[in-house]
Amino acid sequence: MTLLLWSAALFLCGSLMFSYWLGLAARSNLREIGDGNPGALNLWRAAGFGYGIAGIALDFAKGFGPVALMLASGRVPGYAAAVASLMPLLGHAFSPFLRGRGGKAIATTFGVWCALSFEGALAYAVILAALLFGGRLARAKKKASAEADAFQVVLGMLLLLVYALARAFPAPVAAFALANLLLLAFTHRRELRRLTARRRSNRIQR
Repeated sequence: MTLLLWSAALFLCGSLMFSYWLGLAARSNLREIGDGNPGALNLWRAAGFGYGIAGIALDFAKGFGPVALMLASGRVPGYAAAVASLMPLLGHAFSPFLRGRGGKAIATTFGVWCALSFEGALAYAVILAALLFGGRLARAKKKASAEADAFQVVLGMLLLLVYALARAFPAPVAAFALANLLLLAFTHRRELRRLTARRRSNRIQR
């Protein structure tokens, strides 16, 4: 019962679409801008730096705050904590406030990881920074694409899972990393499909 209550509360927190609502306050419907993602990065592009930072902070907080409170209570240990920690991400990705069509859960992912394992959050940040830098070097002067960004986010989480296993993180945290990887792959599925199709087309042309 405790797990169910915490899971429901964390899902509800995650489902609060702060970036989307901030976009509406700035007279921008994020569903009709860019890639249609109602998350903080699209808010940044649509409404500027101030709104973007606010969106990132709120999406981060709705992942960090509830999970930190749950862990501090000591009433949801082990794998149960890993399951409940996934709920803010699921809430964001499948928000009932947007009829099940939520965001990609990147900022909320960092929030949850900071509560669950600060080392893991720091490692993911370093991995993403390295992938971003490497990607820019590889592209030279070419503009970054949504497909490349999606690939880096998902690959980064895969590398974080490898890091968690190599560092012998607690098994529930490693299990959470695997679930997080699958969720990020799902929320970025369109970009990954386009990237795969593009690479396949390039091979055929060669």
